[in-house]
Amino acid sequence: MSTRTPLLLIGLIACCLPAVAGAAESSETKLITNVAERGNPGAQILLALDYLHGNGGMPRDEHQAAFWFEKAAEGGNAYAQMMLGDLYADGRGVARNLAQARIWRERAGEQGNARAQLKIGEMYLNGIGGARDYKQAEEWLGKAADQGDAQAQYLLGRMYQEGHGVPQDLQRGHNWLERAAAQGHVDAIKLLNFLVEIGEGTSETHGQEGDVLRRRAHAGDVEAQYQLALRYETGAWGVPQDNKKALRWFRAAAEQGHVLAMQSLAHIYEQGLIGVKPDAKEAARWRERAATGTR
Repeated sequence: MSTRTPLLLIGLIACCLPAVAGAAESSETKLITNVAERGNPGAQILLALDYLHGNGGMPRDEHQAAFWFEKAAEGGNAYAQMMLGDLYADGRGVARNLAQARIWRERAGEQGNARAQLKIGEMYLNGIGGARDYKQAEEWLGKAADQGDAQAQYLLGRMYQEGHGVPQDLQRGHNWLERAAAQGHVDAIKLLNFLVEIGEGTSETHGQEGDVLRRRAHAGDVEAQYQLALRYETGAWGVPQDNKKALRWFRAAAEQGHVLAMQSLAHIYEQGLIGVKPDAKEAARWRERAATGTR
């Protein structure tokens, strides 16, 4: 019998019978502890969270939280690795050690944890916990940005926009800033509006409502088509997330010569995003069209 069933049953009992909450919490704590001691990573994480926040009648104990997160992290659990990295970064339950924070976040990031990818990218970008490494920062922020993390998209956009540690690429920078802005990232929106004011060529269309964008997109407005595609891609600002519609409008804008839409398609096909299979040939085709401005 799996360890999951009794945990669920005890949880239901605790919810349904508040009169015996103390007894239920005591029994549940004992059960979780026993299972955690036998090496179950789910129980180890649950116990760590209870100690970290003082949940379930447990005393708040960050040392115990770090101990159990480390057990699960050493067993390869990405979430535990991320949390342990945070504890080392903040000096909670363990002595503050930024080098260790970097190690654990990188391990979590290698398993696809977007938050860890963002954090390790920021550490490389700012030289925290080790040497500054812009190439590594670009790589890790790119991984998190690909998964839709708005902060990573914003930081990556600024790197390209400013040529900060990478070759300056205004179009690529605008692309990532637009994606962050489409998710409501305030700093990205402010930066884009600033670029408009100084004549950098970015449109204020990103601030318009979905219905307005749809009407303009259907009427053939190329910038509206691109902005609508970004919103369908992320499900931002009142537009429901829809991969097929996102791809449709990226294509519509790209066919009209919108360079950022072409770059978006190249990236989508490169990484296999929004439901399409990776296609190196198609990615190269759109990358070349973006570089030459060919419709």
